Amino acid sequence: MFESHHLRKPTGKSAFSGLGAGEPGNSGQESYVFPMVLGDMKGTTNSLTHTAAAMMPSPIFIWRFQVTLFLVWGFSCCKIGWDSVMRMNSDLRDLFLYEAFLYYNPLLLVTMMVWLWGVCLWVFSQSTISYVKIFDIDQNHLTHREIWKCSTWLTIIVPTSMTAYLYLYSHGEVSLAASQPVILHIAFALVLVFPFDIFYLSSRYFFLKTLWRIAFPLQPISFPDFLADILTSMAKVFSDLERSVCRMLHNQVATIAWFEADSICGSHSVAIPLMLVIPYIWRLMQCLRQYKDTKEKTTLFNALKYSTAVPVIFLSALKYHVLPDRWTYVYHPLWLISSFVNSLYSFYWDVTRDWDLSVFTRIFKFNKPTWWSDLLYGQKWVYYWVIGSNLILRCTWTYKLSAHLRHNYLTVFTITALEMLRRFQWIFFRVENEWNKISKSSIQLPMTDIPNEDEKLVDSSDHTV
Repeated sequence: MFESHHLRKPTGKSAFSGLGAGEPGNSGQESYVFPMVLGDMKGTTNSLTHTAAAMMPSPIFIWRFQVTLFLVWGFSCCKIGWDSVMRMNSDLRDLFLYEAFLYYNPLLLVTMMVWLWGVCLWVFSQSTISYVKIFDIDQNHLTHREIWKCSTWLTIIVPTSMTAYLYLYSHGEVSLAASQPVILHIAFALVLVFPFDIFYLSSRYFFLKTLWRIAFPLQPISFPDFLADILTSMAKVFSDLERSVCRMLHNQVATIAWFEADSICGSHSVAIPLMLVIPYIWRLMQCLRQYKDTKEKTTLFNALKYSTAVPVIFLSALKYHVLPDRWTYVYHPLWLISSFVNSLYSFYWDVTRDWDLSVFTRIFKFNKPTWWSDLLYGQKWVYYWVIGSNLILRCTWTYKLSAHLRHNYLTVFTITALEMLRRFQWIFFRVENEWNKISKSSIQLPMTDIPNEDEKLVDSSDHTV
């Protein structure tokens, strides 16, 4: 009867009887044959590993394949979209494009901001700035690679939905075309609030919690709450998102019924200036909360800066609710004056407070310098460029805040995208300024001193973001 010899016996001898173990005179054979078998097994394993590695494509090949697919997809979307637009009647083409831009430009601009935020994180990760410490986030936060992965999917999904909308509408499938932006917006909302541990639950929770803190500043303001300043640059997104949702709820998608200016979702609606002003009200309330906690007068001047955007928005909206002569001779000059004040005040605050460019500091100091970081590091032209471009874009940003200019949708879209680029470069210098403050305070404080909550609150009082 067969006996199992696959276990080592108590005497410590090998239990492989087929190799001559335990038989008289076979001890030398045992010591020779067993390592040889192990060597054969190891050689087989190595050969299998090398074979599997040889079968796997190289990372460069995979990257090139992905880029090729992306370019083919992009060309296809552009070709299908252009052909669909050209099929439309020339009289309705502009209205058709205006509506398509209304539904999709908020998500396109959000996609652009996610890309830019990933670039910011990449620069911070390469530099000597510890953005993890500045934003007070844990080690499980999304890296720039994960942010770019999200933005890549957004870049694919949003234009694909827009292309499907254009194609279906131009080919007479109006009901199917109307469903495209509705499905897309619902999917985005569901993914954002999905309560299960997929799609970066902790990061989504942190984002939603920060939005809650911004909308309801019931607690001391911390530096991550500077997201509210980014939202002021996305005020147009808020406004167009409200217009889109309004038309979806009133079954006006893929119709021209909404084009009536005085309709509930028309261009004269009072909801437009209300949505434009919300991010500025949030920042104003944050500044007032900071003054309540710290009694720093600087926060009141910061609140005054955000309050100057309110007359720009509402004076512009008055054009549709007053007589033409009264608009021309009264409210339009007031709008120009308020726009001038808001632009210059915001520009002054950016340079002197948010960035503290009283001296040219050295941003872009990388841990591993490269030729292009050397081109930026310590170069004064970078600061001159930032100051000049910030002034110009601060002035043009007023155009976007003005409801009576919103019919030039391509111009407004371009200016909104430029404003996001301005905010993108603003982030670098704002974070650098905050890092300089943290570094100076850590040097001045003794190593044994641990600041209490009141001291932390005072230190955060200058977070005039």
